[in-house]
Amino acid sequence: MTKTATLTLGPLLYNWPAERRRAFYAGLADEGPFQTVVLGETVCSKREPLVADAMADAAQVLEAAGRTVVHATLALAVTPGETAALEGVAAAAADGALVEANDAGALALLADRPHHIGPMVNVYNEGTLRVLAARGATCVTLPWELPRESVYALAAEARRLGMDCAVTVFGRAPLAISARCYHARAHGLSKDGCRYVCGEDPEGMAVETLDGADFLTVNGTQTQAHAVTVLAREVPDLVAAGVNVLRISPLDMDMGVVGRVYAELAAGCLSGTAAEDRLLDMLDGRPAANGFLNGGDGAAWVA
Repeated sequence: MTKTATLTLGPLLYNWPAERRRAFYAGLADEGPFQTVVLGETVCSKREPLVADAMADAAQVLEAAGRTVVHATLALAVTPGETAALEGVAAAAADGALVEANDAGALALLADRPHHIGPMVNVYNEGTLRVLAARGATCVTLPWELPRESVYALAAEARRLGMDCAVTVFGRAPLAISARCYHARAHGLSKDGCRYVCGEDPEGMAVETLDGADFLTVNGTQTQAHAVTVLAREVPDLVAAGVNVLRISPLDMDMGVVGRVYAELAAGCLSGTAAEDRLLDMLDGRPAANGFLNGGDGAAWVA
């Protein structure tokens, strides 16, 4: 590639216990290839108090290792407590912290301060990008579901505006988020009395159709794709089009190794085909998908 891209690790979407989080981020601080790491609870506000200390420790460890830490907001704030949490993150931005908005309510709180736009904000056209840039956004992670032509057009506009443009190249795509918790309901529990049952599934709970076919993944209040998005052959063209940040969403696997594959790909030391082969091997039976970018069904694998 004549152009290069940096690597960002997106926020952990699953309910991992505090000590596992500490170990996970400490390992990435020591050896991980990610220049930027996004921290914060984006799915369910009930999880955050249980791991707040561990995440604060992770931020310190990562920053001490020279990583840029970005603090993400919830993707759906519906209660007074969640709204207060948005205001707290925005207050941190006023003190110099870098914040990623994943809820439209956060945009008003972050206006006129440098901030990032997460993939849960619907950025579908150049006009939206221009408005966000004028209000202080310096980086946008495009929604997972955009086809190639839209990504290219938005990446070109972001470059013209002086914004960084990120595309998520690995992970399980979020499809929807709700005020209700289907994870709890599947176990006969209510959201208020969920017993944090989502913690039993470190990569979400598989959902099948009535015919027993793999269908979706439920992660607390979030619905995700069943297949794992893997973009590797597509990366050289993405970077050439102006995408300068490759974003990876954590799964229950060695994310340091995944990141190093993309680092070699971005550096031109590994071909897209070779990187794809390595990544598919690492999935260990998980199905792969690249349909959104390639203009097909999101769950499809376009060879």
